Amino acid sequence: MPLIVLWDIDHTLIENSGVSKEIYAAAFKDAAGRAAAHPARTEGRTDRLILGGMFRDHGLEPPAWERILPALEAAGAAREADLTRRGRDLPGAREALTAVAAEPGMVSSVLTGNIQANARVKLRAFGLDGLLDMESGAYGADAADRTDLVDVARKRVHTAHGIPLDAPTVLIGDTPRDVEAALHSGAHIVAVASGVHSEDELRQAGADMVLADLTDVAALMHHLRSLEHAVR
Repeated sequence: MPLIVLWDIDHTLIENSGVSKEIYAAAFKDAAGRAAAHPARTEGRTDRLILGGMFRDHGLEPPAWERILPALEAAGAAREADLTRRGRDLPGAREALTAVAAEPGMVSSVLTGNIQANARVKLRAFGLDGLLDMESGAYGADAADRTDLVDVARKRVHTAHGIPLDAPTVLIGDTPRDVEAALHSGAHIVAVASGVHSEDELRQAGADMVLADLTDVAALMHHLRSLEHAVR
């Protein structure tokens, strides 16, 4: 059975060094017509939830998503150079992505709260975009709830590659929201304590494998190969 591998981006594959918060602030200013007085609350939320939350935090009713989306896209495109200069790919990320991309039977894509355009900006800034099937991923414009993104990705992988919808799926991410999305959608989870959450926090959230970072590629690949034959 093939394996679907879905990667989170921020704090799992890259460190954005505050650029994400600046993107949200710029998009809010564009859509709201005023500067943000309160920063975005992220921690694994989708862009739909993040921007909606920013408007409510400022006592405003969120506008239609069709108004927010182009503001987010423009803000992300304008900050790619800043991201390249200030951010970095995280230890082991490039090697892990390369190993999964080369593995027969594995489809490697993304499951991220970022909209697709900004996911591409963030991965392209560090030359990681070519290591993933970006078209088969699930993004922050696709649903408000991260859990719902898992089936979005499964359907896209099925359409693009003919892989059964019930193929084993694993999420790789750094927050309890990643863990929750996996557990509630029947997916496996590899939690990486490369963000603000500790290994203990991720275990307590229910992660069945927790790594300090992605540098032990051999251990990660051994685990992923075992999931190709696992049944949940």
